[in-house]
Amino acid sequence: MTAASTAPAHASPNNAAVDATRWVATGSLLGLIVLCLAWELVLAPLRPGGTWLAVKALPLCIPLAGILKNRMYTYRWVSLVIWLYFTEGVVRGWSDAPPSQWLAWAEIALCLVLFTACTLHVRLRQRNAKAAAAAAAAATDAAAPAP
Repeated sequence: MTAASTAPAHASPNNAAVDATRWVATGSLLGLIVLCLAWELVLAPLRPGGTWLAVKALPLCIPLAGILKNRMYTYRWVSLVIWLYFTEGVVRGWSDAPPSQWLAWAEIALCLVLFTACTLHVRLRQRNAKAAAAAAAAATDAAAPAP
């Protein structure tokens, strides 16, 4: 018995990459939630004492449960919705004055990291599923009795 055959399936390089993209997506989503709240309530609110613009963090809380539960559908739609936050970051990055401008650039960076992590996560999981299906089909063909 070789060391490769005794290793758990979870330890494969593909699953490690899937896990890494999952944690990067989770971290960047949490970072974006914290940034949105801190930006509009403490760091650079539009009005002293904070603004209602902090409510923009609430839609980011919705996909958090799906990402923590590793639901493929959530990764797919987050990679589309995140572009709204990216657009807000670009607009405020060019129109606002510092420190709000710096926070906008941080928002842009977090959006790009989240989009990349979600896209890679979906791609890797689909590739792993396709490989597993091919391996299962090959095992079924090999186990079938010859006529």
